Amino acid sequence: MLFHIDTIGLQAHPHPEDSSWYQIILLSSPVEFVVDFTAHKSESTALLFLSPYQHLSWKSASEPSAKRVLFHGDFYCIEFHKEEVACNGLLFNNIYLQPVVPIDERVYQEIELIVHKMHVEGSTGTAFSDSVIKAYLQLILALASKAKKQLIDSRAVANTRQRAVGTLFQQLLEDHFMSEHAIHFYAEKLNLSPNAFGKKIKQQLGKVPSSFIQERIILESKKLLHLTYLSIKEIATKLGFGDEHYFSRYFKKYVGVSPSKFREQVGISIVAQKSP
Repeated sequence: MLFHIDTIGLQAHPHPEDSSWYQIILLSSPVEFVVDFTAHKSESTALLFLSPYQHLSWKSASEPSAKRVLFHGDFYCIEFHKEEVACNGLLFNNIYLQPVVPIDERVYQEIELIVHKMHVEGSTGTAFSDSVIKAYLQLILALASKAKKQLIDSRAVANTRQRAVGTLFQQLLEDHFMSEHAIHFYAEKLNLSPNAFGKKIKQQLGKVPSSFIQERIILESKKLLHLTYLSIKEIATKLGFGDEHYFSRYFKKYVGVSPSKFREQVGISIVAQKSP
């Protein structure tokens, strides 16, 4: 079975946890947590979305536990359904957006009910159970995508000029991350000293530039491992690493497993391209 519902403890723990599956965690009350070494805080009912091998640790929570939905990419391929439910890049796999989505109490209760129905359907074990569960999962993703898009739109109107450097950095990073891994490259492009550049990005985007560069490289690494049949050596070269072994050490340092182990555990997607 490549789908599972369980209850996860929210107690603070010194070591981050991760999973080779996608995760949706229902947060019913305020909670503080860390994803991939970046602190986050949810003040209300919310959903937390995690991609395979994202590191999660809890700092404080009003409740001792939370309901969690886990699914493997072979069970529900978010890349395949990205046109129907705009979750890939909105809920999952985006280094610029928070992984937590605040939702109002009414929508939260609706999603709780859907998760309960998924659990009941999974226990029946009928020939149609997988199809029904996938439909329920798609509904959750659609509701969350709608809430996330509304939140983004409401925040995008103000402070356009103030966030100009951060926006330009995002554009530069998307254009050059495969070949340019050094902070000074991006600082020079924006006519700033590395120190001033770092302060502005931290202020506007919440993280230092080096974190964004590392996370963008790792995100693309995961995509290439999951969505293509490229060898580890080919992926290393494509991402600007002259040495395959250095790339493997770099990947393992931030993900916790080697590129080959990641591909083995997460699998190659049904929509994988023979050459990207």
